Amino acid sequence: MDAQACMPAGITDHRLSGVLFIAWEDGVTSALPHGWLRQRCRCAACTQQARSGGPEPEAAALAGIRMVADKGLNLVFADGHERGIYPWTYLRALGDERSAAGAVTG
Repeated sequence: MDAQACMPAGITDHRLSGVLFIAWEDGVTSALPHGWLRQRCRCAACTQQARSGGPEPEAAALAGIRMVADKGLNLVFADGHERGIYPWTYLRALGDERSAAGAVTG
């Protein structure tokens, strides 16, 4: 995947439907459900919990979105979790994973 494919052209958070849409520079759009994003957090605490066999985090809605310079997004969830940084390449890979699975918004 080239660098352009991993740069966003637009970000829209649909709070009511609970889906974060990212339009990429190459014309692809990713539909990423809030709860699914929460369960895929790769911060140190979530990674450690997964490695130790702990339970997967409960799905939670997005409460805020913060840009991390030109690197990605820091997603803040309604359950209080705000440590996850989602690089553009990771968000694109998550979107591609959902597209390959045939998922639209759920």
